[in-house]
Amino acid sequence: MSLKLSAVCCAALAFAMPAMAASHNEAKPNPEVVYSATQPVDTAVVQTPKGTLVGEKVGDVNVFRGVPFAKPPVGDLRWKPPQPVEAWDGIKTAIEYQAPCQQPQLQDPSEPNGGGVQGVKSEDCLYLQVYAPAEAEKAPVVLWMHGGAFFLGAGHLGSYVGMENAKKGVITVPMNYRLGPFGYFAHPSITAEGDGTGSYGDMDAVAALEWIKENIESFGGDPNNVTIAGQSAGGFLVMNLLSTPSAEGLFQKAVVQSGAGLTDGRKLEAAEKSVMEGLPNIGLPEDATAEQLRGVSAQTLVYDPVFRSGIRGVVDGKFFTTTTKAAMEAGTEFDVPVLLGSNMGEGGFNRAKLVAQMAGDEGAGAFLYNFQHQAAERDASWKNGPIHSAELMYTFDTLDTSSWSGGISDMEAEKTYADMVSSCWVAFYKMDPMDKTISCADGLEWPAYTEENDAVAIFGDEIRIGNASELPDGPQS
Repeated sequence: MSLKLSAVCCAALAFAMPAMAASHNEAKPNPEVVYSATQPVDTAVVQTPKGTLVGEKVGDVNVFRGVPFAKPPVGDLRWKPPQPVEAWDGIKTAIEYQAPCQQPQLQDPSEPNGGGVQGVKSEDCLYLQVYAPAEAEKAPVVLWMHGGAFFLGAGHLGSYVGMENAKKGVITVPMNYRLGPFGYFAHPSITAEGDGTGSYGDMDAVAALEWIKENIESFGGDPNNVTIAGQSAGGFLVMNLLSTPSAEGLFQKAVVQSGAGLTDGRKLEAAEKSVMEGLPNIGLPEDATAEQLRGVSAQTLVYDPVFRSGIRGVVDGKFFTTTTKAAMEAGTEFDVPVLLGSNMGEGGFNRAKLVAQMAGDEGAGAFLYNFQHQAAERDASWKNGPIHSAELMYTFDTLDTSSWSGGISDMEAEKTYADMVSSCWVAFYKMDPMDKTISCADGLEWPAYTEENDAVAIFGDEIRIGNASELPDGPQS
């Protein structure tokens, strides 16, 4: 038996896709909060349908961290659809972040891996945060799905802190979803149980939407004004949800940042074959039982080169009945407005433009952007413009908490710019789904893209509307 878990191989995997995960660095402490062992926390309390949650009140924002939206997917629930949280007696404190989902990290555990995660990871990871205006009433809601190549990252990182969104009237809900071999895995023994689909990470996203539908009114949110949003792998996840039957009606808008992918998917049988062929590498027969598979340790799966990234794109005929590519070609995807685009220093703008054409061909609009701004301190290293993920601290207005803001000298100017950029995202979250123009950034009128108007919002040194056909797909050497 040969186990290919070499240190060299595994050390490389955490950084195998640096562009995919580049911005997902560790969260900085929230500058508005000063913690000490003796200082009591100013609490916020909500009564949800399942029980009482106690979070933290930070100024005019209520923050709930580590809120469970499904049962821990451990033991017999590994590779099962997410199960609803049961009601509890008394109070449940939601002040600290919970552990992110299992993922590789071989270097110093005090340093972030390629997805920005450090410290303890766990299979018990289906938690989310809620950042809500303290006096919210029918506030728009955004469910955020993090990037990280589907096997790295977490929802609590500094770029995704929802404080500024809350101050602008929007509830932000960053979530964790199962990653790598726990989120994307298929085997005949699991399929035979009757509810195996191979796409458990995507099922977690639907479960979070169902949680929002049931609970968000308790936080002052509007369950009928929900935007699904994500960047990189999270953007691909959003794309999947645009044609996932169980997600229909649970969201009204979508944001895809550097993740406008259209794929043909793969049949369940092909995914099962890939898993079966890899099992001997971890000492199991191809026809392993479900019990044997669930007995494999998390580390064994996380560090195996066959399974670490997961076996994704499964069209199983139950959860995924079609790909979004096929749905868009047939005109059967969910007709919701989409805001999407990419950064100047990465590829992918042509894909975003294609999705804008397909998504906005009738009904709701598609709003196309190209992000070109960077602080002067980045010019020497980002010679082709802002790289993958560089827009996040601007679209979230999180320069105070994103580790990517380190080294910027003129923070006041960058914060002013971030406030302008985030105003466009906030306006999208708030707008009527049938609107064809976003009004933001102190006078910008951003029209939905059509092949006739060729409109793209360009976030450069100035924010303006330009022609999409004049922009390259990616960096020009």
